[in-house]
Amino acid sequence: MRTHQFSYGSRPRLATGVGAAVSLCAVAGLAACGGSSTPSSTHSASPKATPSTSASASVAPTTGAAAVAAVKTNWQEFFNPATATTRRAVLLQNGAMFKSVLAAQAKNPIASSAQAKVSRVTLVKPGQATVVYTLNVNGKPVLTNQTGVAVYQDGTWKVGTVSFCGLLTLENGGKTTNLPPQCKTSG
Repeated sequence: MRTHQFSYGSRPRLATGVGAAVSLCAVAGLAACGGSSTPSSTHSASPKATPSTSASASVAPTTGAAAVAAVKTNWQEFFNPATATTRRAVLLQNGAMFKSVLAAQAKNPIASSAQAKVSRVTLVKPGQATVVYTLNVNGKPVLTNQTGVAVYQDGTWKVGTVSFCGLLTLENGGKTTNLPPQCKTSG
């Protein structure tokens, strides 16, 4: 069995199994992991009363159990292969900047079998939450107990770009040189 190691913060994480690297690369448009648990100032988003662009056009709660539920729902929707690329862009911090990246990643056939299951959400400060999740490909865990960052932006809880770009870095063999410019400018 091949083992692929990558870093999340200061703790190493392992993805195991034959083809794990391929699976990880395939789900970059559907998954977000890695990066810092605290976004830099260019990643942070303060709560706004601006309505989201979701179908409901309602503003998500920022505190309490309802906020935790909104983070979990949106995180899992972002990582659901049935979610349209345009909707994923709404569920990603600064997602409009990543539309072409999301569209390219969604074309990978392995991505059609990838989903995330959130096990815990912790609201750490206004506009920011920590998300613990497992990424499954074909129903089998590929990344377990991963920690990501969700941010509140434009009235919606979103997958933080720090987490999304962390996975793109993993896909790029741990190198940041070929990352999309959006990752380089966002932190």
